[in-house]
Amino acid sequence: MPTKIPHFPLMIPGAARAANRANVDAPWDGNPIATIDLADAAAVDQALATAARLAGDRDARLPLPERLEILARTAKIMSERREELAMESAREGGKPLTDSLVEADRAIDGVNLCIETMRGQAGREIPMNLNKASAGRIAYTRHEPAGVVLAFSAFNHPLNLIVHQVAPAVATGCPSIVKPAAVTPLSCMRFVSILREAGLPDEWCQPLVTDTHETANRLVTDPHIAFFTFIGSGAVGWKLRSALPPGAHCALEHGGVAPVLVCKDADLDDAVPLLAKGGLYHAGQVCVSVQRVFAERAVARKLAERLRDAAANMTVGDPTSAATDIGPLIRESEVQRVHEWVREAIDAGAEPLIGAEPIGSRAYAPTILFDPPPHVRASTHEIFGPVICVYPVDGLDEAIERANALPYAFQAAIFTANIDNALRASDRLAAAAVLINDQTAFRVDWMPFGGYRESGLGMGGIPNTIADMQIERLTVFRSKELIR
Repeated sequence: MPTKIPHFPLMIPGAARAANRANVDAPWDGNPIATIDLADAAAVDQALATAARLAGDRDARLPLPERLEILARTAKIMSERREELAMESAREGGKPLTDSLVEADRAIDGVNLCIETMRGQAGREIPMNLNKASAGRIAYTRHEPAGVVLAFSAFNHPLNLIVHQVAPAVATGCPSIVKPAAVTPLSCMRFVSILREAGLPDEWCQPLVTDTHETANRLVTDPHIAFFTFIGSGAVGWKLRSALPPGAHCALEHGGVAPVLVCKDADLDDAVPLLAKGGLYHAGQVCVSVQRVFAERAVARKLAERLRDAAANMTVGDPTSAATDIGPLIRESEVQRVHEWVREAIDAGAEPLIGAEPIGSRAYAPTILFDPPPHVRASTHEIFGPVICVYPVDGLDEAIERANALPYAFQAAIFTANIDNALRASDRLAAAAVLINDQTAFRVDWMPFGGYRESGLGMGGIPNTIADMQIERLTVFRSKELIR
């Protein structure tokens, strides 16, 4: 007898029962793992009305001690269910279980980081009594919630990304509406359910998957939105930003085509495992995944061959297995697209050292390409697949010039034993972050994380997101007792 799959009903208080539902399918084998109700225009309007009412009622605000207690209980429940959360994330998103466990740990730490950030937050004193105009005055600032937070999330880290977008809203006291990726909504629904179990009133965080793009756009254009946080493609992010109401702030996290520079003095024993992991982890479906490696000619071939050997030792398989290193791509169409880009590069002269072919219809073999031409899509666009391109270059300045040639600026890296090379790259690479002797996919959740140029707008990381979801209110006192 087949196992009954779970169903996730609408989590919008006051909304009518959904007319439509959708399957959530596992990317590894296509089997349905859950069904979920879809929010139509009426449900979205209900969610917006609830959030706007809460944001506009100062007396309805949840006190900070209560919010921190909710987050503490949330972290505790998540810790108790760590393995379940990781398994569900692996099943719906395709990230191997070993890495999904790491994601669950990061998500738990992210909730705790919200608590730590709020406990250490303080306003500031603005200098007064400096001249006749400011005489007899004292001024200070304090933080308060910005208003309704709207979050659109991505599929590739279905639990931790939601934590980054939703937990800061809880911490700051902002009512939030969150739309996870339609292909990976379950981790979001689980996290919000845990928040509610921990004591968050249902109205303060409303997760939903919309029935159409038009319904989703209804969220973005609502005049009550104060802050919009988006993680996804640049084409979508910039378009949605243009639709925001006047006064709304936003943070956009798009992708990059992450460059890595490898100097001839680099320690390849150290670099190769890091680059292989950084490029092939989660089948390359990471916004700062290692993709373009510019290596000085003296070491380029050796580096590429050692990356080939590392890729050959990686197991592609079921993401729920602890033995799997690389799981599937999120959709079958993505396998076809990645293969098209790889074949284009090979036909134009790239040398395939390993891979360069699908594994079934849902996975792609880890692929190392040597010296693809600079004009092919594997060299110019984010491939979002398990593909690393190695380019021989004649010196550091050429590597920097080629790394900076694209309209993206997210994270970049350099491997070298020379401090002058490291400082030169750090100063001249077009990137929001430059990592020295590390791979581009490095991240901890308290560091600034985001891109410039077409890679995004604003800076993520829990402390930065908390700041984005608040306004700094100034209070000025005038009194004759202050004149000294």
